[in-house]
Amino acid sequence: MRANKVTDALGPGTFYYADYWDDMAQNGILAALGEIIAAAPLFVPRMPRTGQPWSITMTNAGKLGWVSDRDGYRYQPHHPETGENWPEMPAALLDLWDDVTGYPAPPECCLINYYAAPKAKMGLHQDRDEQALDAPVVSVSLGDTGVFRMGGAHRRGKTRSMRLHSGDVFVFGGASRMNFHGIDRVLHGSSQRLAATAPFAEGGRVNLTLRRVNPPDAG
Repeated sequence: MRANKVTDALGPGTFYYADYWDDMAQNGILAALGEIIAAAPLFVPRMPRTGQPWSITMTNAGKLGWVSDRDGYRYQPHHPETGENWPEMPAALLDLWDDVTGYPAPPECCLINYYAAPKAKMGLHQDRDEQALDAPVVSVSLGDTGVFRMGGAHRRGKTRSMRLHSGDVFVFGGASRMNFHGIDRVLHGSSQRLAATAPFAEGGRVNLTLRRVNPPDAG
């Protein structure tokens, strides 16, 4: 798997693993995601203050989950609608984190973003709600191909893009940890990977983002 690693794929501190997960591994994690969503249903995030709905749905697994609503962006230990704690993170994701980061503490959050609508996308943003900014961010793509764009530390800076396919893993940290990034569009119909998993029967793209929220000595 690591033979497909591309260093500095979109700048210093970025790493691209093409086809990190084969068909069997992808099917296994999708089955696990089905169980997670049964316990922690997908919900519609909303913009702070305005309450404007996003074009995606999301949920989380792990000790903490990231949410966005009228009150702002934050991490919390429970689902915003059910009030239940987030489900445990699958072992396969913990193994992935160890393999591609070498960070001395496990991820605390797996953010699950589902791009089902044909025009679903994610504007340029920074992952900056974490205390452990020395930990990289790990992104896993499943289903349809997504056009991923990354810039620099300033929103209006120069950007570069690449296509992320089902089973690909993208990691950014170090000099690129605070870079703006997003999904310009999803190439709907480019994969049938999601068709057999009930929560994703509409097709589209699933993105898993692994993050360490607190410093290692925080537990």
